[in-house]
Amino acid sequence: MTNSRDRVEYSIQEVAEKLGVPVQKLRRWDAQGVLVARRTDGGHRRYAKEIVDGLAASTLGSTMDKYNDELEHARKTLQEKRRIIQLLLESESRYRDLVETSHDLIWTTDSQGRFTYLNGACQEIFGVKPQDLIGRCFFDYEMRPSHVSNRRFLSQLRKHGEVKNYMTRLAGADGQERWVGINARVAYDENGGMMGIRGTARDITEQQRAALQIEYLATHDALTGLPNRVSLQKAVEKALENGEKGAVAFVDLDHFKYVNDNVGHRQGDQIILSVGGLLRETAEKLGGDVYRLGGDEFAVHLRNALRPQATQAAETLLSQLRVQPMQVGSDSRVLKLTASSGVALYPFHANEAAALLAAADIALYQAKDSGRNRVVTYGQDGGEALKTTTKRVLWAKQLREVLDEDRLMLYTQPVVRLEDQAVMHQEVLVRIEGEDGRIVAPGQFIEAAESLGMVQEIDLRVTAKLIEHLRAEAQRGAPRIRHFVNLSRVSITDPHWTKKFYALLQGAPEVRNLLVFEVTESAAMSEVSVTKGFIKELKHLGCRFGLDDFGSGFSSFYYLRQFDVDYLKIDGNFVRDLTRDEGNRIFVKALCDVGSGLSKQVVAKWVETPEAIVLLRDMGVKFGQGYLFQHPKPLIELAREAAPTRIKRASEAGG
Repeated sequence: MTNSRDRVEYSIQEVAEKLGVPVQKLRRWDAQGVLVARRTDGGHRRYAKEIVDGLAASTLGSTMDKYNDELEHARKTLQEKRRIIQLLLESESRYRDLVETSHDLIWTTDSQGRFTYLNGACQEIFGVKPQDLIGRCFFDYEMRPSHVSNRRFLSQLRKHGEVKNYMTRLAGADGQERWVGINARVAYDENGGMMGIRGTARDITEQQRAALQIEYLATHDALTGLPNRVSLQKAVEKALENGEKGAVAFVDLDHFKYVNDNVGHRQGDQIILSVGGLLRETAEKLGGDVYRLGGDEFAVHLRNALRPQATQAAETLLSQLRVQPMQVGSDSRVLKLTASSGVALYPFHANEAAALLAAADIALYQAKDSGRNRVVTYGQDGGEALKTTTKRVLWAKQLREVLDEDRLMLYTQPVVRLEDQAVMHQEVLVRIEGEDGRIVAPGQFIEAAESLGMVQEIDLRVTAKLIEHLRAEAQRGAPRIRHFVNLSRVSITDPHWTKKFYALLQGAPEVRNLLVFEVTESAAMSEVSVTKGFIKELKHLGCRFGLDDFGSGFSSFYYLRQFDVDYLKIDGNFVRDLTRDEGNRIFVKALCDVGSGLSKQVVAKWVETPEAIVLLRDMGVKFGQGYLFQHPKPLIELAREAAPTRIKRASEAGG
């Protein structure tokens, strides 16, 4: 057996033991050429004894360990750097993809504002490729005079270092205007100097055009393109702020509602267009601006015009309308129009825009009340005429708001059988809710509503509300009881209103037999043939009819045979003083005998005392209505209450 001192080679295990190095590390050294081993035929590693002994006797082993550790650390460092570089490359790739595919313009400039980089979105704004814009700037494409705005943008940027949502106008290579919104931030060098600008920009042309269109629609009339009441108020406010003097003339076509009814609304719009063009052309020669306030009402703003000039200008406008025929459609028909005008002067009649326009409105109503086709200056008539017109104008505005905001309220008062005071019918009474919540009775506004042409809408609205109520009552199984509704003479004599009214009733077949419509005796007598036709149509639809305030005119006795009415309501003025006035008793007895003889049901109104009930029953009056039985109460409250036990169905009451 060979002595270890005679051997010339060591095995790998022996070398590991001598050098204190793991076998795995020796294998790596062998592979790396640090400490090379000889391979036997069997593939085993053999190390030269001389070299290994020398290494074992020296510090090379620790040096090799240190070298190997540093080598391993360097390798790991290189791997980490390669990973970081790869991440940076991927990040840059993502960034470039996002930037180049962005619809927003992303740009950078040098310190002079010249482009050093732009993404592909620049073609959408400027209409040229990015490389063609390098070295140029926003100012090269500005829309004059927006250069002032753009230089202000740079000034703010230098001052604050950042600008957000800055809007400006640019012109593309095709010459088309572009609205652009810009965000920008200054880039500084290490010394704090301005190195350049970085930012984004977006084409907001469509949004801006939409915003301008909305603003235009808010300040201009859609049909004529003329500025509207909002624009007029702004113009007057500006003139007042500047301490100017001037006038506003309202111009309203006379009887245009009937023109519309005769030619149709489409042709009516064409007439309004023609009138607007004529007024604008005439006003421009007079140094004024025309506005359309709505419907057939226009206004002319006359700057620096005193009373004589303003009145003369308004007269000229009306004169041009009188002499200029308006062609209707393609059938060569022409219309001759007239108009009325109301003039108010500032700051003499008002030093606030809303008050001035109200004054012009009042003067216009005075012109209408004075016979139309004329000019009236605010305050020229004075006295009671001005007070009446002012009240009328105020009611016009208030009633319009009431209808628009649906502040009409229905109240009811029962019609009772005098024998046992059982409720037989309900009369519907209209009220309006004021802005302060106060309930306003019809005596305060019906006359104004009739003169303003608004009572027709009130009558339709009341009927529609009542139909809705009766339908709801039917669904909850409430007793079926008839309801009286008073209609205005103005309504039933308007063929366009009656057409809408009949259509409303035709749509409510399930409740028509519960509706009793009534007009005052004087209204029925004013248009006998119209009243007869109206009653006939109502009866055909299944409704009933009554004459209210009967007895105010003996002429109606003659027509009672011709009027197919179901109910006669005796004028309350006769009933109220029944116990004190023998003449009234004689008269009421006569009315009752006439009504009963013609098979009409007679109702006495304003029954307020038990003594009146006794007298009425003795006269043969079977039904009554008044505060003695119940004050008017909201219809909605009546619906909430349980049905009174003494209420009879209409069929059971024979009425």
